[in-house]
Amino acid sequence: MNSGSYVIYVLLTQNDNLLKHFQENESYCFKIKLMETFLGPEREKKGFNKGLAAGLVAAVLFISGLIGLFALIPPVEHNSEDVLQGAYFEGSPEFDEYTKQIIITTNTDRLQQSFTGLGSITMHIGGRVYNKGDKALSALQVMVAVIDPESNVIKDKKFVLIPNSESDVLYPGTTIRVTVNIGGFSTEDDRANVRWKVTAIKFLN
Repeated sequence: MNSGSYVIYVLLTQNDNLLKHFQENESYCFKIKLMETFLGPEREKKGFNKGLAAGLVAAVLFISGLIGLFALIPPVEHNSEDVLQGAYFEGSPEFDEYTKQIIITTNTDRLQQSFTGLGSITMHIGGRVYNKGDKALSALQVMVAVIDPESNVIKDKKFVLIPNSESDVLYPGTTIRVTVNIGGFSTEDDRANVRWKVTAIKFLN
């Protein structure tokens, strides 16, 4: 190459069709420089911050544990022994006659579950209690059971629904909303339905 010649850099990539042509013809006064070399090595991509990920996982588990703990705390209710003093239980004529007037249904829109920090499941069951009879109730106890497809009981628990934090009396022709929590379920439990059964009633004097 003459001293007065210019050096021209041609930027090509490994896959460029012109690269082979220039390499086979030495007569060209071009300096071939690959684009990859010109640009330099790619910057090392930043790795995922494992410390941040571990912190986020720990925070999620902590919050889930708190939610499960509060879910296991039953709603505020009166002492059942005091409330049910003078009540009628299964087997008495008054009980057998009037329990037919108490209609309890599950509100599927308010049927939820939450996981505790230990991995167990707590069910939050919403329902409606309707008194279609002609007597006011000052106390109402029910057995709430979660059953499988064959109607076998998985878990059950008794609750005093009347009185509660919203109402002390269930008057004739009125409906109240209730919520109960039952814990201790596993992911293997085939929870198909909820069953309500009145276990004690007390009329308003």
